[in-house]
Amino acid sequence: MLIIDSHLDLSWNALGWNRDLRLPVDELRASEAGMTEKGRGNSTVCFPEMRRGEIGICLATLLARSNPKGRTNLDYRTQEIAYAVAQGQLAYYRALAGDGVCRIVRDLAGLKQSYAEWQSTPADAPLGFIVSMEGADPILSPAQVGRWWDDGLRAIGISHYGPSAYGHGTGCNGPLTSKGRDLLRAMDECGMILDLTHSADDSFWEALSLFHGPVLASHNNCRALVPGDRQYSDDQIRAIIERDGVIGSVLDVWMLIPDWKFGKPNTATLESVVDQMDHICQLAGSARHVAIGSDLDGGYGTEQSPSDLNTIADMQKIAGILRGRGYSEEDIAGVFHGNWMRLFERAWS
Repeated sequence: MLIIDSHLDLSWNALGWNRDLRLPVDELRASEAGMTEKGRGNSTVCFPEMRRGEIGICLATLLARSNPKGRTNLDYRTQEIAYAVAQGQLAYYRALAGDGVCRIVRDLAGLKQSYAEWQSTPADAPLGFIVSMEGADPILSPAQVGRWWDDGLRAIGISHYGPSAYGHGTGCNGPLTSKGRDLLRAMDECGMILDLTHSADDSFWEALSLFHGPVLASHNNCRALVPGDRQYSDDQIRAIIERDGVIGSVLDVWMLIPDWKFGKPNTATLESVVDQMDHICQLAGSARHVAIGSDLDGGYGTEQSPSDLNTIADMQKIAGILRGRGYSEEDIAGVFHGNWMRLFERAWS
Protein backbone atom coordinates (compact mmCIF):
# COMPACT_ATOMS: atom_id res chain seq x y z
CA MET A 1 0.00 0.00 0.00
CA LEU A 2 1.27 3.48 -0.87
CA ILE A 3 2.78 5.38 2.06
CA ILE A 4 3.13 9.15 2.20
CA ASP A 5 5.88 9.90 4.73
CA SER A 6 5.71 13.49 5.96
CA HIS A 7 9.30 13.82 7.12
CA LEU A 8 12.49 12.59 5.47
CA ASP A 9 15.77 14.52 5.69
CA LEU A 10 16.99 13.23 2.34
CA SER A 11 19.05 16.20 1.19
CA TRP A 12 20.76 16.60 4.57
CA ASN A 13 21.71 12.92 4.46
CA ALA A 14 23.11 13.28 0.96
CA LEU A 15 24.98 16.56 1.45
CA GLY A 16 25.70 16.58 5.18
CA TRP A 17 26.54 12.88 5.52
CA ASN A 18 27.88 12.40 1.98
CA ARG A 19 25.52 9.49 1.31
CA ASP A 20 24.62 8.19 -2.13
CA LEU A 21 20.96 7.42 -1.53
CA ARG A 22 20.70 5.59 -4.86
CA LEU A 23 22.73 2.72 -3.37
CA PRO A 24 21.04 -0.38 -1.93
CA VAL A 25 21.00 -0.23 1.86
CA ASP A 26 23.62 -2.97 2.27
CA GLU A 27 26.05 -1.06 0.06
CA LEU A 28 25.26 2.20 1.84
CA ARG A 29 26.00 0.62 5.19
CA ALA A 30 29.16 -1.03 3.91
CA SER A 31 30.40 2.34 2.59
CA GLU A 32 30.32 3.65 6.18
CA ALA A 33 31.95 0.64 7.83
CA GLY A 34 34.45 1.73 10.45
CA MET A 35 32.99 5.22 10.90
CA THR A 36 32.46 5.96 14.59
CA GLU A 37 29.90 8.78 14.31
CA LYS A 38 26.47 7.83 15.71
CA GLY A 39 24.20 6.45 13.00
CA ARG A 40 26.98 5.51 10.60
CA GLY A 41 26.79 2.06 9.06
CA ASN A 42 23.21 1.58 10.28
CA SER A 43 21.18 3.65 7.82
CA THR A 44 17.56 2.70 7.20
CA VAL A 45 16.66 4.99 4.28
CA CYS A 46 17.69 4.91 0.63
CA PHE A 47 15.79 5.22 -2.60
CA PRO A 48 15.68 1.45 -3.33
CA GLU A 49 14.21 0.77 0.12
CA MET A 50 11.69 3.59 -0.28
CA ARG A 51 10.59 1.99 -3.53
CA ARG A 52 10.46 -1.50 -1.99
CA GLY A 53 8.33 -0.19 0.86
CA GLU A 54 6.11 1.89 -1.47
CA ILE A 55 7.03 5.14 0.25
CA GLY A 56 6.18 6.80 -3.03
CA ILE A 57 5.55 10.35 -1.81
CA CYS A 58 7.23 12.22 1.02
CA LEU A 59 7.86 15.63 2.47
CA ALA A 60 11.54 16.03 1.65
CA THR A 61 13.21 18.57 3.87
CA LEU A 62 15.61 21.45 3.63
CA LEU A 63 17.49 21.69 6.94
CA ALA A 64 20.12 24.29 7.83
CA ARG A 65 20.14 26.15 11.14
CA SER A 66 21.65 29.56 11.78
CA ASN A 67 23.56 29.09 15.03
CA PRO A 68 26.95 30.80 15.52
CA LYS A 69 27.71 28.57 18.54
CA GLY A 70 26.61 25.31 16.94
CA ARG A 71 29.08 22.55 16.17
CA THR A 72 26.94 20.05 14.26
CA ASN A 73 26.77 19.48 10.52
CA LEU A 74 23.50 21.40 10.33
CA ASP A 75 24.57 24.56 12.21
CA TYR A 76 25.86 27.58 10.30
CA ARG A 77 27.15 30.89 11.62
CA THR A 78 24.82 33.18 9.68
CA GLN A 79 21.45 33.09 7.99
CA GLU A 80 23.19 33.82 4.68
CA ILE A 81 25.21 30.61 4.99
CA ALA A 82 22.10 28.65 6.01
CA TYR A 83 20.31 30.09 2.98
CA ALA A 84 23.10 28.97 0.65
CA VAL A 85 23.18 25.47 2.16
CA ALA A 86 19.41 25.08 1.84
CA GLN A 87 19.56 26.25 -1.76
CA GLY A 88 22.19 23.56 -2.33
CA GLN A 89 19.89 20.97 -0.80
CA LEU A 90 17.14 22.13 -3.13
CA ALA A 91 19.57 21.83 -6.04
CA TYR A 92 20.10 18.18 -5.03
CA TYR A 93 16.38 17.48 -5.36
CA ARG A 94 16.33 19.28 -8.71
CA ALA A 95 19.24 17.17 -9.96
CA LEU A 96 17.38 14.00 -8.95
CA ALA A 97 14.25 15.25 -10.70
CA GLY A 98 16.26 15.97 -13.82
CA ASP A 99 17.45 12.37 -13.81
CA GLY A 100 13.93 10.97 -13.33
CA VAL A 101 14.50 9.71 -9.77
CA CYS A 102 11.86 12.01 -8.31
CA ARG A 103 9.19 14.52 -9.17
CA ILE A 104 9.09 17.76 -7.20
CA VAL A 105 5.40 18.09 -6.35
CA ARG A 106 4.30 21.73 -6.45
CA ASP A 107 0.53 21.56 -6.82
CA LEU A 108 -2.55 19.39 -6.73
CA ALA A 109 -2.09 18.21 -10.32
CA GLY A 110 1.42 16.98 -9.54
CA LEU A 111 0.23 15.27 -6.37
CA LYS A 112 -2.57 13.48 -8.16
CA GLN A 113 -0.20 12.42 -10.93
CA SER A 114 2.25 10.93 -8.42
CA TYR A 115 -0.58 9.20 -6.56
CA ALA A 116 -2.03 7.75 -9.77
CA GLU A 117 1.34 6.47 -10.97
CA TRP A 118 2.07 4.78 -7.67
CA GLN A 119 -1.33 3.11 -7.77
CA SER A 120 -1.05 1.91 -11.37
CA THR A 121 2.65 1.48 -12.26
CA PRO A 122 4.68 1.66 -9.04
CA ALA A 123 7.72 0.01 -10.60
CA ASP A 124 8.12 2.94 -12.99
CA ALA A 125 6.80 5.85 -10.90
CA PRO A 126 9.28 8.50 -9.76
CA LEU A 127 9.38 9.28 -6.06
CA GLY A 128 7.20 12.31 -5.29
CA PHE A 129 8.94 14.99 -3.19
CA ILE A 130 6.95 17.79 -1.55
CA VAL A 131 9.66 20.20 -0.41
CA SER A 132 9.43 21.38 3.19
CA MET A 133 11.74 23.39 5.43
CA GLU A 134 12.58 22.27 8.97
CA GLY A 135 13.39 25.52 10.74
CA ALA A 136 12.97 28.75 8.78
CA ASP A 137 16.48 30.20 9.23
CA PRO A 138 17.35 29.80 5.51
CA ILE A 139 14.62 32.34 4.72
CA LEU A 140 16.55 35.59 4.99
CA SER A 141 13.47 37.73 5.59
CA PRO A 142 9.69 37.37 5.38
CA ALA A 143 9.83 39.21 2.05
CA GLN A 144 11.71 36.21 0.61
CA VAL A 145 8.88 33.71 1.22
CA GLY A 146 7.42 34.28 -2.25
CA ARG A 147 10.74 33.48 -3.90
CA TRP A 148 11.00 30.26 -1.91
CA TRP A 149 7.47 29.42 -3.05
CA ASP A 150 8.55 29.94 -6.66
CA ASP A 151 11.50 27.62 -5.95
CA GLY A 152 9.03 24.87 -4.98
CA LEU A 153 8.90 25.13 -1.18
CA ARG A 154 5.44 24.23 0.13
CA ALA A 155 5.67 23.84 3.94
CA ILE A 156 7.68 25.66 6.59
CA GLY A 157 8.42 24.96 10.25
CA ILE A 158 9.35 28.05 12.25
CA SER A 159 12.13 26.50 14.34
CA HIS A 160 14.11 23.34 14.90
CA TYR A 161 16.08 22.87 18.14
CA GLY A 162 16.63 26.04 20.16
CA PRO A 163 15.82 29.61 19.12
CA SER A 164 15.66 30.61 15.48
CA ALA A 165 15.37 33.94 13.71
CA TYR A 166 11.59 33.51 13.82
CA GLY A 167 10.67 31.79 17.09
CA HIS A 168 11.60 29.22 19.70
CA GLY A 169 11.98 25.50 19.17
CA THR A 170 12.60 22.25 21.02
CA GLY A 171 14.69 22.60 24.16
CA CYS A 172 13.73 26.17 24.95
CA ASN A 173 10.55 28.20 25.31
CA GLY A 174 9.43 31.61 24.17
CA PRO A 175 7.22 33.42 21.70
CA LEU A 176 7.62 34.20 18.05
CA THR A 177 9.91 37.06 17.13
CA SER A 178 8.54 40.09 15.30
CA LYS A 179 10.07 38.60 12.14
CA GLY A 180 8.25 35.35 12.92
CA ARG A 181 4.91 37.12 12.99
CA ASP A 182 5.71 38.78 9.67
CA LEU A 183 6.79 35.40 8.29
CA LEU A 184 3.40 33.87 9.10
CA ARG A 185 1.63 36.71 7.33
CA ALA A 186 3.81 36.17 4.25
CA MET A 187 3.13 32.43 4.37
CA ASP A 188 -0.61 33.08 4.55
CA GLU A 189 -0.43 35.37 1.53
CA CYS A 190 1.23 32.84 -0.76
CA GLY A 191 -0.56 29.69 0.48
CA MET A 192 2.35 28.07 2.33
CA ILE A 193 1.54 25.31 4.85
CA LEU A 194 2.68 25.74 8.47
CA ASP A 195 4.48 22.78 10.04
CA LEU A 196 4.11 23.09 13.82
CA THR A 197 6.62 20.36 14.67
CA HIS A 198 9.49 21.54 16.90
CA SER A 199 7.71 24.76 17.88
CA ALA A 200 8.13 25.50 21.60
CA ASP A 201 4.86 25.72 23.48
CA ASP A 202 4.60 29.53 23.50
CA SER A 203 5.55 29.78 19.84
CA PHE A 204 3.13 26.94 18.99
CA TRP A 205 0.12 28.68 20.48
CA GLU A 206 1.02 32.08 19.08
CA ALA A 207 1.61 30.68 15.59
CA LEU A 208 -1.67 28.77 15.66
CA SER A 209 -3.56 31.93 16.64
CA LEU A 210 -1.93 34.14 13.99
CA PHE A 211 -1.74 31.77 11.01
CA HIS A 212 -4.94 31.23 9.03
CA GLY A 213 -3.83 28.63 6.48
CA PRO A 214 -3.50 24.83 6.68
CA VAL A 215 -1.41 23.35 9.48
CA LEU A 216 0.26 20.02 10.09
CA ALA A 217 2.74 18.44 12.48
CA SER A 218 5.02 16.52 10.17
CA HIS A 219 6.75 14.35 12.80
CA ASN A 220 5.32 14.51 16.29
CA ASN A 221 4.37 12.11 19.07
CA CYS A 222 2.32 12.45 22.25
CA ARG A 223 3.51 14.01 25.51
CA ALA A 224 0.92 11.97 27.41
CA LEU A 225 2.83 8.80 26.48
CA VAL A 226 6.39 10.15 26.36
CA PRO A 227 6.87 13.27 28.51
CA GLY A 228 9.00 16.10 27.18
CA ASP A 229 8.73 19.25 25.12
CA ARG A 230 9.59 17.46 21.86
CA GLN A 231 6.15 15.83 22.00
CA TYR A 232 2.82 17.67 22.06
CA SER A 233 0.27 17.77 24.85
CA ASP A 234 -3.26 16.53 24.37
CA ASP A 235 -4.45 20.14 24.21
CA GLN A 236 -2.00 20.89 21.41
CA ILE A 237 -3.02 17.75 19.52
CA ARG A 238 -6.69 18.69 19.89
CA ALA A 239 -5.91 22.17 18.57
CA ILE A 240 -4.32 20.70 15.44
CA ILE A 241 -7.30 18.39 15.01
CA GLU A 242 -9.69 21.34 15.31
CA ARG A 243 -7.87 22.97 12.40
CA ASP A 244 -8.35 19.74 10.39
CA GLY A 245 -4.60 19.18 10.55
CA VAL A 246 -2.73 15.89 10.40
CA ILE A 247 0.02 14.62 12.71
CA GLY A 248 2.76 12.34 11.41
CA SER A 249 3.81 9.74 13.99
CA VAL A 250 7.59 9.55 14.29
CA LEU A 251 9.71 6.40 14.69
CA ASP A 252 12.66 7.72 16.72
CA VAL A 253 13.03 5.56 19.85
CA TRP A 254 13.54 8.46 22.27
CA MET A 255 10.09 9.71 21.23
CA LEU A 256 8.56 6.25 21.75
CA ILE A 257 10.02 5.17 25.11
CA PRO A 258 9.95 7.48 28.17
CA ASP A 259 13.38 8.51 29.47
CA TRP A 260 15.21 6.57 26.77
CA LYS A 261 18.83 7.61 26.21
CA PHE A 262 21.27 6.45 23.56
CA GLY A 263 23.00 3.31 24.76
CA LYS A 264 20.05 2.03 26.80
CA PRO A 265 18.26 -1.17 25.72
CA ASN A 266 15.93 -0.53 22.82
CA THR A 267 12.51 -1.87 23.77
CA ALA A 268 10.59 0.12 21.15
CA THR A 269 8.78 -1.73 18.38
CA LEU A 270 6.36 -0.75 15.66
CA GLU A 271 3.64 -1.52 18.21
CA SER A 272 5.02 1.49 20.12
CA VAL A 273 4.46 3.63 17.04
CA VAL A 274 0.87 2.43 16.80
CA ASP A 275 0.41 3.30 20.50
CA GLN A 276 1.15 6.91 19.52
CA MET A 277 -1.21 6.73 16.56
CA ASP A 278 -3.98 5.22 18.64
CA HIS A 279 -3.70 7.95 21.28
CA ILE A 280 -4.23 10.62 18.63
CA CYS A 281 -7.17 8.67 17.19
CA GLN A 282 -8.79 8.44 20.63
CA LEU A 283 -8.44 12.21 21.08
CA ALA A 284 -9.87 12.84 17.61
CA GLY A 285 -12.61 10.24 17.76
CA SER A 286 -11.50 8.97 14.34
CA ALA A 287 -8.42 7.97 12.35
CA ARG A 288 -8.57 11.07 10.11
CA HIS A 289 -5.83 13.10 11.77
CA VAL A 290 -2.88 10.73 12.12
CA ALA A 291 -0.39 9.50 9.54
CA ILE A 292 3.30 8.61 9.22
CA GLY A 293 6.13 11.11 9.59
CA SER A 294 8.97 8.70 10.18
CA ASP A 295 12.08 10.92 10.49
CA LEU A 296 13.94 7.63 10.01
CA ASP A 297 17.00 9.37 8.56
CA GLY A 298 17.13 12.11 11.19
CA GLY A 299 20.75 11.59 12.24
CA TYR A 300 20.43 8.01 13.42
CA GLY A 301 19.96 4.47 12.11
CA THR A 302 18.80 1.06 13.29
CA GLU A 303 20.33 1.69 16.72
CA GLN A 304 17.61 4.29 17.37
CA SER A 305 14.72 2.82 15.37
CA PRO A 306 12.04 0.32 16.45
CA SER A 307 13.76 -3.00 17.05
CA ASP A 308 11.59 -4.81 14.50
CA LEU A 309 12.49 -2.38 11.70
CA ASN A 310 15.54 -2.96 9.51
CA THR A 311 14.79 -0.40 6.80
CA ILE A 312 12.10 2.11 5.95
CA ALA A 313 10.37 -0.61 3.88
CA ASP A 314 9.34 -2.30 7.14
CA MET A 315 6.84 0.48 7.80
CA GLN A 316 4.43 -1.64 5.77
CA LYS A 317 4.16 -3.84 8.90
CA ILE A 318 2.18 -1.05 10.57
CA ALA A 319 -0.88 -2.07 8.52
CA GLY A 320 -1.08 -5.48 10.19
CA ILE A 321 -0.70 -3.96 13.66
CA LEU A 322 -3.54 -1.52 12.98
CA ARG A 323 -5.73 -4.38 11.72
CA GLY A 324 -4.98 -6.30 14.89
CA ARG A 325 -6.28 -3.38 16.91
CA GLY A 326 -9.54 -3.24 15.00
CA TYR A 327 -8.83 -0.46 12.52
CA SER A 328 -10.69 -0.77 9.23
CA GLU A 329 -9.06 -0.95 5.81
CA GLU A 330 -10.35 2.57 5.15
CA ASP A 331 -8.69 3.78 8.36
CA ILE A 332 -5.40 2.10 7.43
CA ALA A 333 -5.41 3.62 3.96
CA GLY A 334 -6.02 6.99 5.59
CA VAL A 335 -3.04 6.57 7.93
CA PHE A 336 -0.81 5.38 5.09
CA HIS A 337 -1.70 8.07 2.57
CA GLY A 338 -5.32 9.22 2.53
CA ASN A 339 -5.12 11.73 5.37
CA TRP A 340 -2.14 13.49 3.80
CA MET A 341 -3.88 13.46 0.42
CA ARG A 342 -6.93 15.11 1.95
CA LEU A 343 -4.85 17.82 3.65
CA PHE A 344 -2.91 18.71 0.50
CA GLU A 345 -6.03 18.64 -1.65
CA ARG A 346 -7.62 21.15 0.71
CA ALA A 347 -4.46 23.28 0.86
CA TRP A 348 -3.96 23.41 -2.90
CA SER A 349 -7.53 23.52 -4.24
